[in-house]
Amino acid sequence: MSVKIYIDGQEGTTGLKIMERFADRNDVEILRISEEKRKDSAERAKFINMSDYTFLCLPDVASREAVSFVNNDHVRIIDASTAHRTNPAWAYGFPELSPAHREKIRTSNRVAVPGCYASGFASIVYPLVNNGIIPTDFPVFAYATSGYSGAGKKAIAIYEGKDKPEEFNSPRQYALSQEHKHLPEMQAVSGLKYKPMFNPIICDYYSGMVVSVPIQTRQLDKKITAEKIHEMYEKHYENAKLVEVMPLMSPEEQKTFFLASNTLSGLNKLQVFVLGNDEQILLCSRLDNLGKGASGAGVQCLNIMMGIDETTGLI
Repeated sequence: MSVKIYIDGQEGTTGLKIMERFADRNDVEILRISEEKRKDSAERAKFINMSDYTFLCLPDVASREAVSFVNNDHVRIIDASTAHRTNPAWAYGFPELSPAHREKIRTSNRVAVPGCYASGFASIVYPLVNNGIIPTDFPVFAYATSGYSGAGKKAIAIYEGKDKPEEFNSPRQYALSQEHKHLPEMQAVSGLKYKPMFNPIICDYYSGMVVSVPIQTRQLDKKITAEKIHEMYEKHYENAKLVEVMPLMSPEEQKTFFLASNTLSGLNKLQVFVLGNDEQILLCSRLDNLGKGASGAGVQCLNIMMGIDETTGLI
């Protein structure tokens, strides 16, 4: 028996990718709103309440509005906007963070899909805090490289257009005021007392990202080695199907290693790297901003809520 799924915002980048991930599945029925009424509130409300699961792929204001439309107790919402990610009443849709996160996703009617940068950040920092390696007031800095697909339709059109400005050929730093929309989520989910500094960089390739967190170990209260941190990550993610801790490399291996940001494009997994040395440890998380960082994460949560293999339609 199939479940009924409605995607509110099915014409956006995330909505379209979710639709693609259901293409070969016979356990779901996609409810399709007509093009001329996809922004009509009454029609959207009708489709939401007809569904078993509704994905919200919308701006924050429209997402909050859509939640207010729900008048059917059995409708379960999976929200891909930033609107509810720091709301403790909502399940945070990163099941690999802890058994408690997974169980809340399984039982909740309201799940907030993580942001792409926040997924990479939390995958690194949550285990550090949770295992007492860094204190909650540690001054965390992160930087990230990302493909342009996460920047929205207008930016995608510029990157792929004939009249692309010269500066778009170069990596471009942005959110320089330290007010990036993912920062509250990155802080809250990772258990930090203060907002991290965050330096995102958008680059001229379509999708994929690497989020990096450098740690100067002299700032820590107790001595820790790169090997011990690597062992911690291996234990933390030992049962994860879509998160992989990559092998620890020797100094010689690292000298010739390049960490590309786009090699997981189109895939739904996340890789964690421990690099550097015992004095300066570089922690990196590589993922597809449209996969484990967006649509793939949403479908993974749906699978868990349905009680089926979480990787269905994803690998």
